[in-house]
Amino acid sequence: MWLLAHGIVGRADLPIPVFWFAVAAAAVLVVSFLALAAGWERPVLDRPRERPLFRLPLVVEMLLGAVGVLVFAVTVYAGLAGTDSQQDNLAPTAVYVGFWVGVPFLTLLLGDVFRLLSPWRAIGRATGWLAKRAARDAMPEPLAYPERLGHWPAVAGLIAFAICELCWAAGRDPQPLAVLMLIYLAIQLFGMSLYGVESWVRHGDGFGVFFGLLARLAPLGRRGDGRLVLRPPVVGATGLVAIAGTTALLLSAIGSTAFDGAKEGPLFNDLVGEMQDGFSSLGLSLGLALELSFVVGLAISLAVVAAIWFAGVSGMPRDRLSRRELSRRFTHTLIPIAAAYLVAHYFSLLAYSGQSLWTLANDPLGDGSDLFGGAGSGIDYSVVSATGIWYVQIGALVVGHVAALVLAHDRALVVYGSSRAAARSQVVMLIVMVMFTVLGLWLLSAALNL
Repeated sequence: MWLLAHGIVGRADLPIPVFWFAVAAAAVLVVSFLALAAGWERPVLDRPRERPLFRLPLVVEMLLGAVGVLVFAVTVYAGLAGTDSQQDNLAPTAVYVGFWVGVPFLTLLLGDVFRLLSPWRAIGRATGWLAKRAARDAMPEPLAYPERLGHWPAVAGLIAFAICELCWAAGRDPQPLAVLMLIYLAIQLFGMSLYGVESWVRHGDGFGVFFGLLARLAPLGRRGDGRLVLRPPVVGATGLVAIAGTTALLLSAIGSTAFDGAKEGPLFNDLVGEMQDGFSSLGLSLGLALELSFVVGLAISLAVVAAIWFAGVSGMPRDRLSRRELSRRFTHTLIPIAAAYLVAHYFSLLAYSGQSLWTLANDPLGDGSDLFGGAGSGIDYSVVSATGIWYVQIGALVVGHVAALVLAHDRALVVYGSSRAAARSQVVMLIVMVMFTVLGLWLLSAALNL
């Protein structure tokens, strides 16, 4: 079995049926909407109060970058040289648990930590510095990043990662995974060589861009001059200036997480079975037919999430704004929804499989080594119960969508002026938030009966 199931491990002992949890969550959103309409009459989030702290020393950035490069190198080496077993090799758990789940959780608490730990950013900066020294400052200036590209390269990277994680069986095997890591590194270095390190990291790195968006929810932020600041949680999202592909990137993150949850439910399993039969009837192997069915399922999930979002945008008055511009004005409201889905869906994976990172770090190749004396440690499933996980998940969904409502109402006050006009403009968006919440609960409930 691949790592652990991404949903709840074990059966939760719930005091009421899941249906009533959904009703209660929807009621919280409706009450929150009414309270915002009645008491929030002018925008206050566009200029959040920040307390300046300090500027992170360059040497600290260099050390953290070196740590990122070291972890990346060890993970790649483990994948290439270690055992083929997914459970015994460090690489799969390091990538799909430590990186894809652990880094976002840490980001929501401490801000954009991946910017400091990014191995390709560190390698790109070091390579650029050495090249300038060798060329005696005669290096050509990087190309201007094309505005039309926006975040679309990052979208492509994020969807490709989702396919490797959720659709392609070999993408979870140590050796192919290590090769994919090297390919992604090469792509990042090529992009940075064309457009410059910082410009490419801000636009083309799928992980860097997505984690940077999540960092806007953290109470610890970073100004353009590098100074760290304290601020109220969530309000950093209002500073987002959406460009081409930003909305698609957030919708892709939500849709891929929703697909991961849908895979555990009977409805999707029946659909996949029918698609697999269809593909296999064309002469494809059962394995390839199943993988293609997963890809189609992922595409359907992305399309459904995008349709829900654009239905909400279409329900808002244009007020001299195009649908595209209106969508970009409210794109920042998707950030807490993406965070809510991520926390709700992957909390159990981090709580349980995250413990195995220490064991695997002691024996990264799976050859029986015990580098630091912890290879014999196991997973303690008593750290949190299945019922406790459920409450964390539903809490994350409700808090995330209430935060999205707050951000949407405050932005509507900016766009439409009066409190009444703002409230009216957000009625359809309220329905969208309820739909996202109910969808999330439905996906999570599929794991309750595993």
